[in-house]
Amino acid sequence: MGATIDWLRTTTPGLLVLCGLSVAVLLLAIIRYKIEPFIALLLTGLGLALAAGLPVVKIVGTPLKAGESLLETGFGGILGHIAVIIGLGTVLGAILERSGGADVLTEKLLKVFGEKGAPFAMGLLGLIFGIPVFFDIGIFVLAPLVYVAAKRGGRSLVLYAMPMLAGLSMTHAFLPPHPGPVSLGGLLGVSLGWLIIMGFVCGLPGFVAAGLVWGTWIGKRVHVEVPAEFLVAGRANGSATDGPADDVTAAAPVSTAKTPGDGPGTPADPGAGTLAAQSATVTEVKPPSVGLIGGIIAIPLVLILGATFGSQLLEANSKPLQVLTFLGTPAVALLIAVLIAFYVLGVRRGSSLQELSGLISESLRPVGMLLLVVGAGAFFGKVIAATGIGAALAETMSAAGLPVIVLAYLISCGLRIAQGSATVAIVTTGGIVAPLVAEHGYSQVALALIAMAIAAGSIILSHVNDGGFWIIAKYFNLTVKQTLQTWTVLETVLSVVSFAVAALLFAVLA
Repeated sequence: MGATIDWLRTTTPGLLVLCGLSVAVLLLAIIRYKIEPFIALLLTGLGLALAAGLPVVKIVGTPLKAGESLLETGFGGILGHIAVIIGLGTVLGAILERSGGADVLTEKLLKVFGEKGAPFAMGLLGLIFGIPVFFDIGIFVLAPLVYVAAKRGGRSLVLYAMPMLAGLSMTHAFLPPHPGPVSLGGLLGVSLGWLIIMGFVCGLPGFVAAGLVWGTWIGKRVHVEVPAEFLVAGRANGSATDGPADDVTAAAPVSTAKTPGDGPGTPADPGAGTLAAQSATVTEVKPPSVGLIGGIIAIPLVLILGATFGSQLLEANSKPLQVLTFLGTPAVALLIAVLIAFYVLGVRRGSSLQELSGLISESLRPVGMLLLVVGAGAFFGKVIAATGIGAALAETMSAAGLPVIVLAYLISCGLRIAQGSATVAIVTTGGIVAPLVAEHGYSQVALALIAMAIAAGSIILSHVNDGGFWIIAKYFNLTVKQTLQTWTVLETVLSVVSFAVAALLFAVLA
């Protein structure tokens, strides 16, 4: 018995077995016993640490001092990086959604691209509005607009829904301030500026392939009508159309079922406390302009990118660089955008501070569990690094000739397919891969591309264990078979194409 334990703790094969067993236990806890991912990750991390023979003091510290323990540094290290960013990003998305920005963007895009280009307009709508808004909230807000476009065009609902969903999924998987990319920034030590750049570079080809090419092809072959109960006669508040008397407005179905998984990355109950419901209580005012909505969305991106490029082009410690660095710090950039949005979309349009405070409270409710999952995943990753499993993986990978970016993608894919949660796939893969990339001393560009590979793997093959699968089936009137034919394939195309771009760039630039 003692010899077996020593083999598990001290040899490369033994450590890999320990790692494999811990991941299996994690998946069993989440899939079979339906334990919350936060609890499952925490228990698995503690169990792995004890099984690997790490000292208790190193795992949890002492009653008088725990600040340097794996438990506290694992949680604290990542949450200190992402909590403010995710919180502010959530608030910004809530303000934009409440202002009617989605309706304004839809109306403008449909005017620009016309009836024939309506599917492309829906794709751009998802791409633009998906930057500040969580995936599931994006569906709740944009689905009624897709119903109207599909009813007017007289073609399959799938033709209009798939491009929009591809846009939402791409931004959610690859771009800050969404939880997955932000978490990877903390786990791998890569700046959000480079994540934004590589997110667009890798994600846009995937969006085109999945949303526009595949979405158009499958939309002509799977015909789904807009159900009558999704449509309400007459033009109502927030309609994004300018048509004649046959105008219809859409009412999204309200889902109350709790489903496993979390779609492309946001754990949330699709029917609980959606912000879209709040807009019905707001006094009707003139909608904001497209330029205003686009400008507010662009503010944090421009500031963060300014700091990233400034660090490359300006003299170190110069005054301009210090200003750009301060303004381009993600938390500061998002805070500036939130304050501007509060004034121009809230106070100036008649909202009271009490109403805005209520909006903030409502929007932040789903964030708590998300942060706990990310923190527990980071702790699990810390344990993997401390046990030497990371070094064992590096040795095995080198022997097999497998590039780290391929390994990262495959691990993320496996975790995603097995348990459905993109967040769990991202934070677990990030924890496993982090020790490998630390040893190689990769550049920021290379680290960003590895992060993109992990993000791509986390959205592959959405199926029945993913909550997003059921949200989409319900909101777009799809059977299980039709959802597999459309949404599941779309996510897989988006994943594979985006990874292919990341891998190609990694081979050239790393």
